Amino acid sequence: MRLSQLVEQWGPPVGGADLDLEQPLGPVTTDSRSLQPGSLFVPLVGERFDGHRFLAQALERGALAAVVERSQLPDVPEGLPAWPVDDTQAAYQLLGTLRRQELAAAVVAVTGSAGKTTTRELLRAALAPLGPVLASVGNENNDVGVPLTLLKATGDEAAVVVEMGMRGPGEIERLSRCARPDIAVITNIGTAHIGRLGSREAIATAKCEIVTGLPAAALVVVPAGDPLLEAALSAVWPGRVRRLALAGDGPFDPALPPADGIGQLEPDGTHLSLGGRRYRLPLPGAHNARNLLLALTVALELGVPPEALADLRVELPGGRSARLKVGGVHVLDETYNASPEATEAALRLLAQQGGRRFAVLGTMFELGEQSLELHAAIGALAARLGLDGLVVVDGGAEGQAMLLAAAGVPLLERVADPAAAAGPLGQWLRPGDTLLLKASRGVALERLIPLLREMLPASFP
Repeated sequence: MRLSQLVEQWGPPVGGADLDLEQPLGPVTTDSRSLQPGSLFVPLVGERFDGHRFLAQALERGALAAVVERSQLPDVPEGLPAWPVDDTQAAYQLLGTLRRQELAAAVVAVTGSAGKTTTRELLRAALAPLGPVLASVGNENNDVGVPLTLLKATGDEAAVVVEMGMRGPGEIERLSRCARPDIAVITNIGTAHIGRLGSREAIATAKCEIVTGLPAAALVVVPAGDPLLEAALSAVWPGRVRRLALAGDGPFDPALPPADGIGQLEPDGTHLSLGGRRYRLPLPGAHNARNLLLALTVALELGVPPEALADLRVELPGGRSARLKVGGVHVLDETYNASPEATEAALRLLAQQGGRRFAVLGTMFELGEQSLELHAAIGALAARLGLDGLVVVDGGAEGQAMLLAAAGVPLLERVADPAAAAGPLGQWLRPGDTLLLKASRGVALERLIPLLREMLPASFP
């Protein structure tokens, strides 16, 4: 991309008479602290910050030019060429789109109510046989993160995997228009953010915005058998769809499109069979087997040889599907975030473990009017699955609802914060036990892990 392409979009820069517009565009940054000499600085405006305050600092650090909102043009320091725009965030996304248009790599976008990051990492691993893969990291799944990922691309990539999250309607549409994916993956339609969107129908509609930027020949990969997803998708996408399921899923409504591929999870949970081939399951649990089905389908579509997918290795960010050994106790660390669907999946995985099984469950946020009902359903599931003990971390109405519904669990406590959960756990846990930790990000349940490390070795001779 050259600076002249910015002129095509926004006209000549103010104060840029001496700027060589035929030179390549260097790094693009929204953070003046990490700005490299020769960078284009794009100050973003948020609820509690305004990057325009750092224009002088950007110039001092060697910024080549800036993109600024028109109202801030008088504050641009002399010597810093600037393109005035109506909205710097929209301009930043446009820059991401311009970079994306230069890429020969296949771009894969993934969204869903749960499992986005896991599927993103499975895709990263599954596409690696094609060559270098660029994928979103951390929370690069929003209006800032998606263009940030695209702008990291060098052109040497074989594939780019972009995660797309949302907090409300219209966000995924913007992200899809920015990334213009070749393949879109929707992991599931659940209740995450139902407090913001109001219903699962609205969530399905919002997730299906991912098709907005797809070309006509693109592919959408989804789980089979979800009537809400099928209704929302058929309303906006007339193109190709691949539907996947695990054997035993369903029964599905016969009026819905059937699965194009059915995977068979082996009894010991270590391997998955699909299309006559056997694949090692890199992450435990049926929910991760479904995510693997989606990733395998994308990889095969893009030409990865099946034999290259037989033994994928995946490393997830902390707090997601992590297994720790603490003082002889097996800890399933799922502290990064939680929705009802993800918590149910984690509890079912816990129930499959040998020995005694315990859980620490915290609040699931943004569930709106259905919050009490959904928390109660999780408590009832913990009781049905036969857990040996449960600590509920929530001092409010949601914690009470979960506690009452879990009344059948033999050992049951409710505490107000993660640190307080160490008390009952210290009395209950023994070597060979398995402990699940699961809560929404705001609970910060990961604070319990160092307390367990301090406590458990002293408890076990």
